[in-house]
Amino acid sequence: MTLSELDQRIVMELQSGLPLVSRPFEALARRLGITEEEFLARVHAIQQAGIMRRIGAALRHHRVGFTANAMIVWQIPEEKIVEVGEQMSQLPEVTHCYQRVSLPQWPYNFYTMVHGHSREECRRIAEQLAQMAGVNDYRLLYSVAELKKSSMKYFMD
Repeated sequence: MTLSELDQRIVMELQSGLPLVSRPFEALARRLGITEEEFLARVHAIQQAGIMRRIGAALRHHRVGFTANAMIVWQIPEEKIVEVGEQMSQLPEVTHCYQRVSLPQWPYNFYTMVHGHSREECRRIAEQLAQMAGVNDYRLLYSVAELKKSSMKYFMD
């Protein structure tokens, strides 16, 4: 599926956030000069095509008590990458899960991101993940400050 101009405009509206009104999709549709039904049908088609996964809320995790986050870097044998990736990507504690190329001076080839109420909670989550995956070569890299956090904007004016 190729996104039409209308589909791109719908994505632009959605990536800007939902208006806090009783019928947010109706409001967005009105901005585009279409009906709410047409808007929702196009969103559904974009999702069915596998282009858009979901529409969700983005919380400022620090403001709701999740003050610690850690990127866990793992050294996972290549033959286990897919299996471990499938396991970890399904866990609600893991918000990001990536395979990357390792380097001689940096042997880690798998990365996960977790959030907790404390560094200790992040450490416990890492231990649970390690036990589940049968992998013990990992390090936790804690965030010191959030310098920028934004969602990707795929289509812009």
